[in-house]
Amino acid sequence: MSEAPVPASPAQEIWITGIGLVSAAGEGRAAHRAALLATTPAPVDTTSHAPFPLHPAPPLELDRQIPKKGDQRQMEPWQRLGTYAAGLALDDAGARGLVGEMDLLIAAGGGERDLALDESVLAALAGLPAAEAATRLNELLAGGLRPTLFLAQLSNLLAGNISIVHGVTGASRTLMGEEQAGADAVRIAAARLAEGRGRIALVGGAFVAARWDLLLLYHAGGLLRQGGFAPVFSRAEAPGAIPGLLGAFLVLETGESARARGARGLARIAGVACEQARRDARGGSAEAAARAFARLALPKGSQQEPLAVLSGATGIAAPAAAEAAFLAGLGRPVALRAAGSRLGWGAEATFPASLALGALMLAEGLVPPPLEAAEAPLAAAPRDLLVTGFGAWRGEALAHLQAIGETQA
Repeated sequence: MSEAPVPASPAQEIWITGIGLVSAAGEGRAAHRAALLATTPAPVDTTSHAPFPLHPAPPLELDRQIPKKGDQRQMEPWQRLGTYAAGLALDDAGARGLVGEMDLLIAAGGGERDLALDESVLAALAGLPAAEAATRLNELLAGGLRPTLFLAQLSNLLAGNISIVHGVTGASRTLMGEEQAGADAVRIAAARLAEGRGRIALVGGAFVAARWDLLLLYHAGGLLRQGGFAPVFSRAEAPGAIPGLLGAFLVLETGESARARGARGLARIAGVACEQARRDARGGSAEAAARAFARLALPKGSQQEPLAVLSGATGIAAPAAAEAAFLAGLGRPVALRAAGSRLGWGAEATFPASLALGALMLAEGLVPPPLEAAEAPLAAAPRDLLVTGFGAWRGEALAHLQAIGETQA
C-alpha cells in the first residue's frame, strides 16, 4: 500500500505552530529541550513491571488543562493524557481562538481493560473443565461488563473529550493501527491543509506504557526488551522496544494563516509519505521506505554532506535492520538521532512525538549529543531533518521537516 505525498507549494506551506508533549522527561518545550540536550535518557523504571523496563509517567496537574473533575473522572488514563497534551499544543500555538474551525485528527489505541475484572475471571475459571469453563465465562462476562464500560473503550472518545474540554469542533477523524496511525494522521492533516480544505488542524495521539494488558500482548509478539536500558541501536543482546508514556500533539497550520495572525512557526512540513510492506518479504520494508523517500523530493544537497535523521527506531531487531538498509541505500552519510533512546516507544503517539522533537530542534537550533556510537556527532544545528518511522509490526513512514524560511530549491 502506498499513499500520495503531501503537496507543498509556496502558497500553501504547512507549518507546525504548536507542540504539546508529555513524556517521562516532563511536559512542554523546556522539559523536552532538556531531554534533547541530555547525555542520558528520560527516567527509566525497571522494577514496577519487571522484567520489562519502561519510561514512566511524570506528575501532571490535570486541572491546568482539564479543569472539571467530572471530565477527568469519566476519562481513561490515556484519554486524560491525550486531552492534556492537546491543550498544551493549543497553548503553545496561541490558537485557542481558532478551535471552532480547527480540524482534529487522532491516532488512538483501543482503550484500556478492566484488569481487576480480568483477574477475577481468570481466577474463577482456574481448574474448571473446558465445557464448564465456557459456560462460566459467559456468566461472568454478562455480569461483569456493563454497556457503559464497553462504550468507554471506544477509541474515538479521545477526540470527543478534546472537543468537549477544549472546544475543537472542526472535522474529526480517528485512526487506529499503532505507529502508522500516527503517521497517517499527520499525513492526512497536512494534505487537507495543503489542498485548501481548512487553515489549521490539531493532530496527535497518546499512549500509557504502564499497562500489564498491553505489555503482555506486546511480549507475546516478541516486541519488548527485557532487562535494563540501552539506546535503541545498542540492544543486540536483548532486542526490543522500551515503552514510554507519550502524549504528543501538533498544531499544523498553513503558512498564510500563521503569518496573518503573527504566529511563529517552529518548522515547515515539506512532505510526508507512508508505505506498508510485507516484512516477511526480503528487503520489502527498506524498499517501501525508499519508494516513500523518492516521493518526498528532498533537495539534492552534497552527497558528502550528512543527512540529519531523527529516527523513530523502536529497538526491535527487524525494523531496525530495515531502517539501516534503507539509510545505507541513500548513498550519503547520515547523522542519526533516535527519539526512542530519549523518550521510549509510544505506539500511535510515536510519529507525532518525533515530529515535535524535530520541530523543536529546528526552531531552537539544538544539537543533541550522541547517546551511542551509531549517533555520529553533528557539526552544527541542522536546517532540515528527515524523520523516520518504521513500525514495530509494520508500516514505514517518512517526513521532511525544514526550518521556517528554508526552501526546497
